[in-house]
Amino acid sequence: MRKLCVSEFVTLDGVMENPQWTFKFLSDEQDKYKFDEMKASDALLLGRVTYDGFAQAWPNMIEETGEYGEMMNGYAKHVVSTTLDEVKWNNSTLIKDNIVEEISKLKQQPGKDILVFGSCDLVQTLIANDLIDEYRLMVFPIVIGNGKRLFADKIDEKVFKLVDTKTFSSGVVVLTYQSKESE
Repeated sequence: MRKLCVSEFVTLDGVMENPQWTFKFLSDEQDKYKFDEMKASDALLLGRVTYDGFAQAWPNMIEETGEYGEMMNGYAKHVVSTTLDEVKWNNSTLIKDNIVEEISKLKQQPGKDILVFGSCDLVQTLIANDLIDEYRLMVFPIVIGNGKRLFADKIDEKVFKLVDTKTFSSGVVVLTYQSKESE
């Protein structure tokens, strides 16, 4: 069974929306971590807003991002949206209905990890339905005060197991947790 891995940039106060605040912390260590993460995966699961942004940017970034950009553009992309009628970025499919059932089916297919980037509303749906196997939280040493948060008020209490930590010279820390259902 494939793992569904949520990989997020978050502030110390839990904000994940519009992560432009990450740019001041860029490092080769983070780039390597994200590259290795992509290599261990072969599919992306995205919400509409993240898909729209990625579909506009990534096809034009292959030359400057090399193999990472090739992976982003080449991997299967599963887009969850009730408002889109079609998805045009190569290797993209649309999930409009039966979201929990369709994502459960994706996890049953052969392959590597399925990554979720951004996609706050989708992630909250995945959390509420216990579909996430692993959380990879890249925590940035900044507080911004407002914005969408990874864990919304409406989410029930959940307990996680810390399985890995990485600290980068920029002060960014990656905390990897598995849900208790994944043990």
